[in-house]
Amino acid sequence: MYEEDEEEDEQEDEKTAKGELEALVHDVLAEKVSLLCKIGSGLSHAYVKADLQGLSLGEVSILGAFVHIRYLDLSNNKISDISCLSSLSQLIVLKADRNCLVTAQLAPLAYLQVLNLAHNKITSSDGICHPLLEHLDLSFNQITELSDLTAENLPTLLTLDCHGNALTHTRNINIPTLHKLYLASNQINTVEGLGHLSQLTTIHLRENQLKTLDGLTGNMSSLQYINLRANPIEDLKEVSKLHCLPFLRALILSECPVCETDEYRLEVLIAIRTLERLDKDVYEHNERQDAEEMASQRQPPEDTT
Repeated sequence: MYEEDEEEDEQEDEKTAKGELEALVHDVLAEKVSLLCKIGSGLSHAYVKADLQGLSLGEVSILGAFVHIRYLDLSNNKISDISCLSSLSQLIVLKADRNCLVTAQLAPLAYLQVLNLAHNKITSSDGICHPLLEHLDLSFNQITELSDLTAENLPTLLTLDCHGNALTHTRNINIPTLHKLYLASNQINTVEGLGHLSQLTTIHLRENQLKTLDGLTGNMSSLQYINLRANPIEDLKEVSKLHCLPFLRALILSECPVCETDEYRLEVLIAIRTLERLDKDVYEHNERQDAEEMASQRQPPEDTT
């Protein structure tokens, strides 16, 4: 009899605690919402922006009822599950960085354009499927291998940030719409599987374990900026492989062993004539002249026979 009473008391305490939590979140939301907009047919209005960053929130399931929210900032809380946000069908921007998330999975959101899940404990890129997403930030998580990043799941993605994870290669990024790719501060020792990214203009690969550059191919015809700082690249022949990139304008090789090569700046410009900037410095006119002259001198003599 007493055990049943105690169990009922515990259940009642849980209901009370949950009710108090919901009331608290309601009170917080009342202070944190803004941006009154027309909704539906335009005859009604609702607040569509909620800024809930830095409130030590751990439970946000009640947010599932606020279906008109379009801009939601949950940064710097203690949230471990955002699956409840799948009902927010009008979301355009979702920031849930600096939380305790272990998965990026979320039901497809038809209008979501920006998703920031940086600084969590996410171990996989599976389950990210949003038709209008343009910017995805998965930096500073615990991802060892990318997966499920396809044109079918992310047909409009422009920017992918995965720096600060534990990646060892660049495979499985099958999103031809990408313009910018950030993979710095991983453990990448080989570049591969990127040849189909013909619209990519920028790639950051600094602070990895790259010694060879075979995976940066001529098919990447839009590439203009490559950051390879602090990689163990020793041989100028590897840098020369980048001459196949027709629009390469800026290259960062600082803190790589190859920087110790004699006439480093001149030799890189001879190898990649399209460069405008190497490391922090723009090439001057006289450097270009020197490179042209040196390249001409190295041309084998024409066979007159």
